[in-house]
Amino acid sequence: MSALSLAPRALYEEVAELLRQRIFSRELEPGSWIDELKIAEEYGISRTPLREALKVLAAEGLVTMKVRRGAYVTEVSDKDLADVYHLLALLESDAAGVVAERGTDGQLAELKALHQELKAAVKKRETFFALNEQFHMRILEIADNRWRQQMVADLRKVMKLNRHNSLLKTGRIGDSLAEHQAVMDALLARDPALTRARMHAHFLNGLEAAT
Repeated sequence: MSALSLAPRALYEEVAELLRQRIFSRELEPGSWIDELKIAEEYGISRTPLREALKVLAAEGLVTMKVRRGAYVTEVSDKDLADVYHLLALLESDAAGVVAERGTDGQLAELKALHQELKAAVKKRETFFALNEQFHMRILEIADNRWRQQMVADLRKVMKLNRHNSLLKTGRIGDSLAEHQAVMDALLARDPALTRARMHAHFLNGLEAAT
């Protein structure tokens, strides 16, 4: 019985991930209507798991449900973006400070290696995006507060609706890399206050580039 009860959940979560990636890649653009019938046919599924998947994406802020009009990819306003960056700056700078204070030498070496990979991927856009997020999420994992990790993961999903626009601005990738280097230097110096300040500044600069 338990295996049967898990099957529908696994299906709608899989559909949610497929749609999530289509949203992040801009195949489904912000503000666009999600044609449930067409997508259900594409995936060869009924509309029930699709609607469950849309509820998941709505809870994450990626989809907006409109009464009698259906589901739309969320459009992020300037205020939405400012609010998300504000919270990310607080949460991630706090986590970075914890890592500077309590991270092991091995964990800091791991972050340094990730930063080196990021530097090497500066001309490979999608790889850079992936490594950039990996660096940030690894800091959160090392800081070891699962509630903070979950909050950041949800906020970053909304931020990704605008991510390509911000990082593709002229010079922003280079600036972002320099800011990561400054954070890394503070981490290696084991200076929690400086690490928090530099991570906070990193997000403020990111917001300026995104708006």
